[in-house]
Amino acid sequence: MTTQKSNDAYANAAWLTVHPVSQGDAVSANALRAGVAAFKGKLAGTAARAPFDDVMERVAAPPDMFFEAGTVGGISGLWAKPAQSRKGAAILHAHGGWFNLGTARAYRNFVGQIAASARVDAFIPDYRLAPEHPFPAAVTDVEACYRGLLDIGMNKIAVTGDSAGGALALVLLSIASQDYEGRMAPVGAVAVSPVTDLALTGETYQTRADADPYFTKPQVAGLVAAYLGATDAKNPLASPLYGDLRGLPPIRIHLGDDELLLDDSRRYVERAVEAGVDAKCDVWMGMPHGFVSGVAEFEAARQALKQIGHFLKELCDD
Repeated sequence: MTTQKSNDAYANAAWLTVHPVSQGDAVSANALRAGVAAFKGKLAGTAARAPFDDVMERVAAPPDMFFEAGTVGGISGLWAKPAQSRKGAAILHAHGGWFNLGTARAYRNFVGQIAASARVDAFIPDYRLAPEHPFPAAVTDVEACYRGLLDIGMNKIAVTGDSAGGALALVLLSIASQDYEGRMAPVGAVAVSPVTDLALTGETYQTRADADPYFTKPQVAGLVAAYLGATDAKNPLASPLYGDLRGLPPIRIHLGDDELLLDDSRRYVERAVEAGVDAKCDVWMGMPHGFVSGVAEFEAARQALKQIGHFLKELCDD
């Protein structure tokens, strides 16, 4: 059961950290906003795949990173391997793109940044995309990939994801944390600007409608419909907000304050904490959706990556 709350209701939440925006980041965010204004709400359909990948290809490349094509659990994808990494540990990253867009190759630099910060190898699966492959194809693929990591001897697996990939990561966390067939559960998860509620009931679809530089609710509704088909939007395997969150390992979420999806994160973390989970949410003022990929543009992205890396490294070193 979820409830709506005003922004002020979260002000004193112990699980929420709000980071002020620096002057430099405010200037950079305004420049970004001006640059993408003509395209707001227009990213839709398979024709958007190439432009979306082109944007992600521009993420700054991490230093000393080796990229290698691979197949894990029968799912093809790409490994991002730092020069120095912990043996027996892996990050499984589900890429974003509203379930319709994105590729492992396009995401290599962003995930490479996470892997470099954590000093842990990361695998990006090329899960099947909607509308050709609607729900639950993507969930099935990331779960198969997780099982595949176990099969090749990974004894510490952290799950990460951004945007729609954040939804897949949090769904996978719930599935794999049930310790199916006695297999090892994930050590924890990080989600960047995740989608948690495909019913689109968050109040920030209204309160952040102008602030969000990329998305509109009608646009998002169309992309989600292409993924869900006839599936109930509140199915816990589609929308992690509606799942049973008891017993999950530690979770960290980072996102910008200027996002339609702000309430997706706040409500998910609130429910997780109520269920006894070590969950925390970092909101970065003035930052747009997926800002953590902007390592060359935003100091906030660099700070968030440092925090994410430290968290993942601690999980995989314990």
